[in-house]
Amino acid sequence: MKIANIMSRNVQIIGPDQTLREAAGTMKKLDAGALPVGEGDKLVGMITDRDIAIRAVAQGKGPDAKVRDAMSHEVKYCADLDWPAENLQNFGE
Repeated sequence: MKIANIMSRNVQIIGPDQTLREAAGTMKKLDAGALPVGEGDKLVGMITDRDIAIRAVAQGKGPDAKVRDAMSHEVKYCADLDWPAENLQNFGE
């Protein structure tokens, strides 16, 4: 089975200069806890509800802070035609 058979499609992407309020609103609308962060055609990070709570709110950042201020910058990913077992080495397993 290839990644294409098990991956989510039509993923909502948020920009790094959008606000944490927008990210949280999008997560609520999608009932999701994470969003990929894209700039142009490049994946530049991920933002999770935990990132918003720990890296933003707990640090005193408000809802108008930028996604880039709380997102994770290093993202592991794979291609749709990869095999899941082959890809485990990319994740340190």
